[in-house]
Amino acid sequence: MTEFMNQDFLLSTPVARELYHQTAENMPIIDYHCHLDAREIAQNKTFRSITEVWLGGDHYKWRVMRAAGMPEACVTGDAPDREKFQAFAATMPQLIGSPIYHWSHLELRRAFGIQEILSPDTADSIYTQANRILQGCSARTFLEKFQVRALCTTDDPADSLRWHKQIAADPDITTKVLPAFRPDRAINLEKPGFAAYIRDTLGKAVGWELCSVEDVAAALVERIGYFAAQGCLCADHGMDACVFAQPDVNAANAAFRAAMDGRPLDSAQAAAYRTYLTAACAKRYTELDWVMQIHFGCLRNINGPMFRQSGPDMGGDAIRTDTGVDDLAALLNLFAEGSGLPKMIFYSLNPNDSAAVASIIGCFQGGGAGRLQLGSAWWFGDSRPGMRAQLTELASGGVLGQFVGMLTDSRSFLSYPRHEYFRRVLCELIGEWVESGQYPADWRQLNKLVADLSFHNTNRYFGFGV
Repeated sequence: MTEFMNQDFLLSTPVARELYHQTAENMPIIDYHCHLDAREIAQNKTFRSITEVWLGGDHYKWRVMRAAGMPEACVTGDAPDREKFQAFAATMPQLIGSPIYHWSHLELRRAFGIQEILSPDTADSIYTQANRILQGCSARTFLEKFQVRALCTTDDPADSLRWHKQIAADPDITTKVLPAFRPDRAINLEKPGFAAYIRDTLGKAVGWELCSVEDVAAALVERIGYFAAQGCLCADHGMDACVFAQPDVNAANAAFRAAMDGRPLDSAQAAAYRTYLTAACAKRYTELDWVMQIHFGCLRNINGPMFRQSGPDMGGDAIRTDTGVDDLAALLNLFAEGSGLPKMIFYSLNPNDSAAVASIIGCFQGGGAGRLQLGSAWWFGDSRPGMRAQLTELASGGVLGQFVGMLTDSRSFLSYPRHEYFRRVLCELIGEWVESGQYPADWRQLNKLVADLSFHNTNRYFGFGV
């Protein structure tokens, strides 16, 4: 019987072990899409307990705690930190087969050096050990510990980027921390609060009244320039589903006026509005050589009582079936017919879309190696089976050697062992292909592939220069 999570965890072949331990294990990290708070990095936040840094903001853990019957007070409520930690510890033994079980133990080991298995029996001991170690740690401590060379936060167009400016001016911060442009609140006009955002937030950020879709597009382009001046290299668009409409400024303005007035939206007009702005942003990204990421396929906030009580990002989102993946093809063609395609990465929350996305982007490749990317297994697909499926789909329908690899999509400074998890899965899969004779045992090329997929491709593709 193999020991739990030993040094060769998931590395089932000699080739996998060689590739991981000789190459992947020691590569630094670039986290090009996360939800860390730049203010916490700038101020070098310290944490009152492992509960705050580990369970706070982690909807992955919250979902399994609810499913295990833990009271909401111990999930997102006002229970004491120790009690919340104990509730998660009581959930852990039930998580056989879950990536959360693996991530959590990797996080305890890599962040705190704690080798014990987390369970109700060990909860108090681990809580005490971790909190003692935390007394000498801070946000930057963890970035340095995990060799995070660069990361991109997720930022609203109206953000002043105050904290990014402070980070850039601080010579003691060794990680390159850049903003990423996230224009969802200006584009998703069906969402609550749209009119107030346009009027009171985005309009004030640019200093003029936004009265039309053309005004909103001009405002976004101006803010893109502001972000670029702060070193931004990428944007991220979150879509419930891919939506496309033929460009029609009149229809787009009709939707804009209805949304601003609080009137019901015509779906075709709303699609015209979203398409118009997405295309306007893509044009500017192309000119700046930014990377445009598109996340789609999510049913958001489907538990009404939970949303009304706690707000978004609390574990109330799910996989969408009608993802609009066919409209992705039309959207890319619109870009290609116009100002050209920016570098792009696509993530569908529905893993059934992977083959379709890979085949669609294959029709638009050109202008640079791996210019369009099938993004890493995202959210509910962020597991060993999900990663293997995404990597296999990309290898079958594209060029795996150009893949930009893993990201955390996380709000936690302890989430970086997910990169280790990904690299172990990657080496496991490549090892299987080599051991079965599907790829030659060319060690020079194999080690280059693993190093590229772990770090170098991301560095080159985004232009981080680290």
